[in-house]
Amino acid sequence: MKTAYDIIKCPVISEKSMDDAQERKYTFKVDVKATKPQIKAAVEEAFGVDVVRVNTVNYDGKVKRQGVNVGRTPAYKKAVVFISETSKTIEFFEGM
Repeated sequence: MKTAYDIIKCPVISEKSMDDAQERKYTFKVDVKATKPQIKAAVEEAFGVDVVRVNTVNYDGKVKRQGVNVGRTPAYKKAVVFISETSKTIEFFEGM
């Protein structure tokens, strides 16, 4: 059984995600095999908030090369989590 911290890898810190945080939309990198209900439960458990809905996007790794060596960056999954109006905010995103 995976814990909430196994599902949520890290927050996504960018201009767009910081603007969305003011609209109660928070962006996280999550485990590639995590489902929307698992992500919802993990965010509710880790931050103590009410999640309304979850949108996910899968990203494939890009092909990179350095000289003759060719490789790929890792694939990842990004989740945008919508918090209810009555719920508290996630403190992690407030100070940025």
